[in-house]
Order: sequence, then structure tokens, then C-alpha cells
Amino acid sequence: MNLLLALDALLDEGSVGGAAARMHVSSPAMSRTLDRIRHMTGDAILVRAGRHMAATPYALAIQEEVHAVVLRAQAVLARQQSFDPTDLERSFTLQCHDALAGALGPMLLATLRQAAPNARLRMLAEANIETPELRQGQVDLHLSAAIPSQADVAHAVLGEERVVVALRAQHPLAGRKLTARSYAAADHVTVSRRGRLQDPMDELLAAQGLARRVVASAPTAAAALCMASAADLLVVVPERVCSALIEAMQLKTAALPVQAPPLPVIAAWHRRHDGDRAHAWLREQVGEAVRSLLAPTRRERPARATAS
Repeated sequence: MNLLLALDALLDEGSVGGAAARMHVSSPAMSRTLDRIRHMTGDAILVRAGRHMAATPYALAIQEEVHAVVLRAQAVLARQQSFDPTDLERSFTLQCHDALAGALGPMLLATLRQAAPNARLRMLAEANIETPELRQGQVDLHLSAAIPSQADVAHAVLGEERVVVALRAQHPLAGRKLTARSYAAADHVTVSRRGRLQDPMDELLAAQGLARRVVASAPTAAAALCMASAADLLVVVPERVCSALIEAMQLKTAALPVQAPPLPVIAAWHRRHDGDRAHAWLREQVGEAVRSLLAPTRRERPARATAS
């Protein structure tokens, strides 16, 4: 089992030094372990390729199976162990879009540092398409607005977020109530990892016989908000998730002039983690952080009826 753990780290990191750091051993110790693996398998596993190491064809062929065996063993052992977050020595990997990472990251890191001081947090950018990171164990939890299609991936809806129009204070429409026509007549920037110049707003406008002019797209909400802060552009973003960015850039917000459905925040994870107590704890912390982030402000909460 120890050799499998080391082999998994070597193939994932692609270097003796990286695997040694991950396994908390010295590089010479990891080199000796690699020699044992080579002797056992009869394959070099990693070979020198310039300044880097490259996996052999045999190593690449068994990498996914080795990783699956390691994850399965960890899940079996996790069920039998009592759970105390202060004992966790684990890296948790979350994948989500940039605005959500910026809003949740500080909250989750504060929780980990207090409740699980030996755990680490890795936040990865959201992928362009549905990717196999969850199935391969490279990502613990994926946050998005989409329900996963794979049968072996579980999910939970953590909350809903509304979207608003962000614009700079000097914009001609700032401080005015937007109408569908005034909104469509303005210049726009979209948020798209793939550089798309259209999004669901165009469909909503088309239903009213209107079209807008999108002059730019940005790969992240932060980049799009930067563009809107420097020019007379409108951008549609999640309100609470982007509130810190909007405030920092001194932007104004306005309600959408067309009715748009709220954006769900959906957490997805591989079902192999259903019996993993540490993973369940992570899901609980993420869920609490998201619900706190999306909670209505006092101004937005409906007033309670008072007794006459």
C-alpha cells in the first residue's frame, strides 16, 4: 500500500521532489522508493526528459487504475476512523469560477485555520467543459450553476443568487432605472471563459424584440468588472458573490430590466466520498459558507407584520 501511495504521488507530480514533498519524506527516500517500484514492476516509471521527468507508456497506462485503488483504500479506512478535524492532514481541492472563489476563499480558509489547522485549501479555476477531475479524484468539490450529468457524481443545491447590472458611476445610465430599451441600447461586456459574445441575456432581450451590442468578453467576472470600471459598459454579474469587487472598484449596480431566473449554486462530488467523514465535514463547511454569503441583507428581507 505504501508503494501504491508513492507511485500515485510520483505519477501525479511527475517528479521525485514533488512526490517527496507531498508524502512528507526526503527526496533521497522517495528516490529509493522509486527504485523499489521499478524493481517490482520491471519498468522505469519516470525517465529523464531534458530538465523534467516523463512517465513511461506503462506508467501512463496504469496511472488511472493506481489512483482509483488509492482513493478506494482511503475511503474504506476513513469509515473506520473516528473523525476530528484538528487531526486532519489533508489538502482539500475546490473548483469554481473566480468570483465565487474570491468570495468563499477567505471564509473557508479562516474556518480551516481555526478548526483544521493542518489542512490545506486548493482552489482551482472552473473548467470550460465538464471534466473528469471529480471522477479522477483531482477535485474534492466542484461548485457551479449546473447539475452534473454523470451518474456517479452526487450534488446538492446550496442556494440561489440573483444577478444585477454593474456599471461605473460616470455611465450615462448610472442612477437611472433601466428599461429593456435603454439596457439594450448600451454597450456591454460579457463574462465567458470561452470568449462568447452572447449569453442568456440576449435570449431574454430577443423575446422582447430587442438586441444589444456586446463589444467585449472577459474570461472572469473580475476582468469584466475592470473593463466596466474603465469605460461606459454594462456587465451582468452575481450580486452578492461580486459585492466585494463591485465595492472595491466603486461601481454602481442596477436591477435587470428583464426577468431573469436566479443562479443556483450547486456542489458536486464523486460518490466515492459519501462515506468519507472528512469530505462530509468539508461539504458542511462549504454549504454554511455559501448560505452565509447568499443570505439576504436586512434591506432585502421582507418586513415582519406588526400587531396593531
